[in-house]
Amino acid sequence: MTETVLTNARIVLRDSVLEGTLVLRDGVIADMSAGASRLPAALDCQGDLVLPGLIELHTDNLERHIMPRPEAYWPADAAVMGHDREIAAAGITTVFNALCVGEVHSRSMRVQLLNEMSDAVEEQMAAGALKADHYFHWRCEISYGGMLELLEPLMHYRRLRLLSVMDHTPGQRQFVDIERYREYYQGRFRMSDAELEAFVNERVEAQRQHSARNRAAVVALGRERGLCLASHDDATQGHVGEAVRDGMAIAEFPTTIEAASASHQAGLSVLMGAPNIVRGKSHSGNVSARKLGALGVLDILSSDYVPGSLLHGALLLESSVEGITMPQAIATVTLHPAQAVGLADRGEIAVGLRADLVRCRPTKRAPIIRDVWREGDKVA
Repeated sequence: MTETVLTNARIVLRDSVLEGTLVLRDGVIADMSAGASRLPAALDCQGDLVLPGLIELHTDNLERHIMPRPEAYWPADAAVMGHDREIAAAGITTVFNALCVGEVHSRSMRVQLLNEMSDAVEEQMAAGALKADHYFHWRCEISYGGMLELLEPLMHYRRLRLLSVMDHTPGQRQFVDIERYREYYQGRFRMSDAELEAFVNERVEAQRQHSARNRAAVVALGRERGLCLASHDDATQGHVGEAVRDGMAIAEFPTTIEAASASHQAGLSVLMGAPNIVRGKSHSGNVSARKLGALGVLDILSSDYVPGSLLHGALLLESSVEGITMPQAIATVTLHPAQAVGLADRGEIAVGLRADLVRCRPTKRAPIIRDVWREGDKVA
């Protein structure tokens, strides 16, 4: 039997904050009580917050580790290890690696590296080499002609739990503002004006040819495998109507108040980027996540491209948006994502659930993460 006792902690529960003691035993939460423990071996948390382990449903961080510079490849096993350590240090104990199936530009190497990244994650999880609990989220670029041929072999991965549909065609969804699209892609791929114009025309034609067929195929595969489905960058009532028709459970990064409100009302969990909260605005010029929080239509936060933003963003929700309590803010990075993807064994601090926990101290600049446990074992 292994046992850890945390005391003098502010324990964030589903509906309240308990000042007291938490007992972890054999990988699960065994007991909790108000007040301090007198056990000499108890860890004095010095009044720090103790939260459920953070749950991340959409991070691009592995892709950043495997390609840290344009065209600079890093070996997959080393990239997975570095990514995992960064994730755990950010307090994330469950992570969905959102890998892109399909691409919008031929210069990208994502497609070539997809299987290598995925194999490395599965093999290292099986070997017990990773600190966080890793799953897969295939984010399917439905405007890509070869998307389905890429996706079908990926459906056998054991740790796959989530599929999302996305469409980065210029002039709609994430890039309603065509000038922002031009700025983003011209800068990323160093295209001349003439090359950019040809690229935009190609993307519009690719959407016309492939998007409807590919979307239907992704939805069918998800339903067949019993996977959670998500819609990406919805902007209009029409987009939300498609998501509802297709049985989506999550609305990822809706770009307008209209789409976020309609998604929430329809029962989809609205997911927004924690970097949007931390920066106070969207990097694409879309709707503010804080605004959605104030309107009561924000359910889940994702660290997206900055792992350390997840807890930071949740705590900023509590401190900067009137009416959001600490348990409500923490639920956006713990309970709500767990519920959205059917992980019933984690996401809150309750007796019998996994002992996935984070000890942190909020500061004016950013939270300090002091300890992280996964199934009762200290991992950071």
